[in-house]
Amino acid sequence: MSKETAVYTHGHHESVLRSHTWRTAANSAAYLLGSLKPHMTVLDIGCGPGTITADLAELVPDGRVTGVDQAPDILEQARATAAERGLENIEFAVRDVHALDYPDDSFCVVHAHQVLQHVGDPVRALREMYRVTKPGGYVAVRDSDYSAMTWYPRPSGMDDWLDLYLRVARANGGEPDAGRRLKSWALEAGFTDITASSSTWCFATAEELAWWSGLWADRTLTSAYADRATEGGHATPEQLRGVSEAWREWGRQEDAWFSVLHGEILCRKPA
Repeated sequence: MSKETAVYTHGHHESVLRSHTWRTAANSAAYLLGSLKPHMTVLDIGCGPGTITADLAELVPDGRVTGVDQAPDILEQARATAAERGLENIEFAVRDVHALDYPDDSFCVVHAHQVLQHVGDPVRALREMYRVTKPGGYVAVRDSDYSAMTWYPRPSGMDDWLDLYLRVARANGGEPDAGRRLKSWALEAGFTDITASSSTWCFATAEELAWWSGLWADRTLTSAYADRATEGGHATPEQLRGVSEAWREWGRQEDAWFSVLHGEILCRKPA
């Protein structure tokens, strides 16, 4: 039985998957990769379309990777991703991070990318991740921090976007500034061996700017996030159109630049 109380802000509209399928182990889990060994078993929580999951499976060829998500439909895309890459050491299942249906000490690594910002009880989630990690294994978590995102130029419409996103995400029961809180949540969950770090995505070329601004412009108008913004009384359709156009106008600027800050924790369970 699912224990989740928060609503996933983004949904799985094409404009969302445009960014999710871009993610790789290299650009989204570099802080973890040095700790992986070929024989390891890995649990990838909130795996979405499975691009990071598939990369992890290639990095543990003598082990096994299990990708889990709350949304059954997105797991079909993840399975297709794995099949296209000919990966046989990978499987997928529907699971809730607050109540993982696995025995204690099941996995060498439990990984979650951009998950804790969307859950109702991140400390409980971390305790569950710790429970199913083997002694000597790792819990690895990376989350963005929306208030720490920065960009140039700064038209007012882009500031309106950030204010709106923060309000919608928190109304849905999540914490969009999760990145800065990961270490604190891990300590509250009882972790003692914590390596905290940060890294960024940066979008600066004309191609990157067109892609990043375009997906957010579309997401603001047509995704589950847009529906939740209007249904929750956070914005009118007209206001959403204004934010969407601000994204497009910003992305057309020759000097535009955007950086996404991520907090990271790599926590080792005592042997």
